[in-house]
This record gives sequence, structure tokens and C-alpha cells, in this order.
Amino acid sequence: MRILVVLPTYNEGSNIERILRAVRVALPEADILVVDDSSPDGTAKIAGEIAGKLGSIEVIVRPEKNGLGPAYRAGFQWGIAAGYEAFVEMDSDFSHDPAALPSLVAPLADGADLVIGSRYVAGGKIPEWKLSRRLLSRGGNLYASLMLGLGVKDSTAGFRVYTARILQLIDLDSVEANGYGFQIEMTYRARRAGAVIREIPISFIDRVEGESKMSSSVVTEAMALVTKWGLRRLTHSKRPI
Repeated sequence: MRILVVLPTYNEGSNIERILRAVRVALPEADILVVDDSSPDGTAKIAGEIAGKLGSIEVIVRPEKNGLGPAYRAGFQWGIAAGYEAFVEMDSDFSHDPAALPSLVAPLADGADLVIGSRYVAGGKIPEWKLSRRLLSRGGNLYASLMLGLGVKDSTAGFRVYTARILQLIDLDSVEANGYGFQIEMTYRARRAGAVIREIPISFIDRVEGESKMSSSVVTEAMALVTKWGLRRLTHSKRPI
């Protein structure tokens, strides 16, 4: 199976070499695509230099920073056109442990279409979060699951893998969310497309270097979209989402 690891980046110059090398060690059969939003710290240039040393790494540079969702969509569309069969999503800041990659992709062999690295199934951990953030994350996941009928415990998780088959059943061009609501929306669309979804436990650690991309506007966008989609679902709309 041809696997592409998609790494969206913005000002990840301090992390990018280490993450690329760690991904290569953990999943040597996979290729890597760095999707950089014109980082002013030169992330794309550094990634290109490492690509020349390691091989099987591509770098695409988008003209500006406009959200996590568009970056992943660009990566998926690039990979589908190139004939990849599975797509890994992960952050570039080591909050997602590259060593977990073999476990993440393993369920594909048993027919899974979407595998989520989950903090909230048995064995999942968030060792460093304060209670307030745990409650916010748990509450957001519960709300999304109830409103959208997702049937998963961690729809906001950003460490996951999709098959090309399920991505091709989702109209990527019509995906609305730009921030972390993207993960919820993609879970919902995959579920509606008939995906077999598996969750495996992971340990999630907040980034050590750089700045967090989480903000109140990101949370607000996600909750507003979930409410809209949920109301549409409850009124039995035939629209895609």
C-alpha cells in the first residue's frame, strides 16, 4: 500500500528536520508531503534540504496561511492525483508521537477506512493537560458526537489515517472548516460515506517548541459548524453535510 504522510507546517523550522527523520524511521515505507503556508522562518527551505538527503519527501508551498483544513485538503488532493492509497495526518511538533505510526496504519489491513489516534479510548492519555482543557476537549467531543451521531470518542483528534477510497467519496472541495473543526467535519463526512472507523489509543503531548495553533476563534468556529450540521441532520436535510 502506498502511504503518504501529510505534514502541514507554519513556522516549524525548529522541528521540521527532527520530525521528518523520526517519521522516516517509524514508517520507512511511507512517503512524506510537507504542505507549508509560506512560513517566514524558512520551514519549506529546511524541509527541501532534508528531502534532498532522505529522499521520498516532497514540499509544496501555499501562498499564505489560511488554516489547517485547506492545508490538509491540498495535501490529500495532491496525493490522490499521485496515486497514493492511504494518507496520514499528523502535526509537526511532536505532539503526535511518530513511533505510534505503525499502530495507526495497521488497521487498514483489516478493512478500516479511517483510523483515529484517540486520547479517549482505553489506553489513551493526555498526561500534561490541565483540568479546564480536559473538560473543554471532552465536552466538545461529546457535543459533536451527540449532534452528529459520530459514534467515536475523539472526533477532534488530528493524528489519523484515511484510505484514498474514503477520501474520494468525500467532496473535499466543499469541506467548510478551516481550523480544528476540520477533524470533526471529516469524521462526520466519512461516517456518512459508510466508512469503517477504528480508534486506537495514543498518548498526546502538547507541543514543546513554537506556538500552539489553538485559539478561542478556532473553538468557536468548530462549535458553530457542529451546531449547524447537527440542526441540518435533525431536519433530515439531504445536503451532503
